[in-house]
Amino acid sequence: MSEVMLETKNVSMVFPDGTEALKNINIKIHRGELVSIIGPSGAGKSTFMRSLNLLNVPTSGEIVFEGENVTKAKGKQLRHIRRRIGMIFQHFNLIKRSPTYQNVLHGRLGYMPSLKGGFGRFSEEDTEEALAILERVGLGQQAFKRADELSGGQQQRVGIARAIAQSPSLILADEPIASLDPSSSENVMNYLKKVCQEDGITSIVNLHQVDFAKQFADRIIGIKAGEVVFDGKPKELTDGIINHLYYDKITV
Repeated sequence: MSEVMLETKNVSMVFPDGTEALKNINIKIHRGELVSIIGPSGAGKSTFMRSLNLLNVPTSGEIVFEGENVTKAKGKQLRHIRRRIGMIFQHFNLIKRSPTYQNVLHGRLGYMPSLKGGFGRFSEEDTEEALAILERVGLGQQAFKRADELSGGQQQRVGIARAIAQSPSLILADEPIASLDPSSSENVMNYLKKVCQEDGITSIVNLHQVDFAKQFADRIIGIKAGEVVFDGKPKELTDGIINHLYYDKITV
C-alpha cells in the first residue's frame, strides 16, 4: 500500500443550531489515489471536503496532511498547507472578465508576496507555465479569451488548470461537474484524472453522479447523515449499497 498522505481522526462538525454535519470521520487517503465521495444532498460531503483545509473548522478531531496537523495550524503554517492543496469549485470561481491564462496564474498567488500578487506581477516563467497547462487541458487556443466567453465545461477545465498551476500534492474538487451536461462532465473528469496521474497528484472529488464515480475513481467513499457508510473499490459498490446510501433501504 502506498504512503498515507491524508488522515482524518474522529473528525466531527456540529453547527451552531446543533446539526451534526460530520460524525467521527476516520479516513486514510493514500498518495496517488483518485477518491470519489458520494452521498445524498445534505449528507456532509462538502462540509467534509472544506474541513480538510480548514475552510470549515471541525468541532473536534484531527486532520493530518503530509505529517502536519492541519487542525492546529495557523498563520504561515496554514498558508503553506493550503498552498499544497488545490481547490476546484462547482461554480468555477473564475474572474469572468479576465483572460483565461490570467485566471490560471492565480494558482501562483500563494507563492508570491501579497503586494506583487495584488498587482498581478507574475513572472514570465509562470506565464509560460500557465499557457502550457492550458494546452494540457485542451484550451491552448482559448488562452487569451475572457473566461466568460468559454462554455461551462471549458471554464471548469480552467479551474483544473488553475489548481495544477498551484503545484499541489492534493486537489479537492467539490461537485466539479454538477452544473455540466453529461458530455462536458466526462470531458472534465477525463482531463482531471489525466493530469493528476501525469503529475502524481492525489485527488478527492465530491460527486452526485454515481456512474461517474464508478468510472473514474480508484476508491469510493459513501457518506450519509455525516457518517461513512461505505469505503471500497468501485466494483464493491453494489446496487444494494447505493439504495441504502440514497434511499434508506437495503436490497439484496
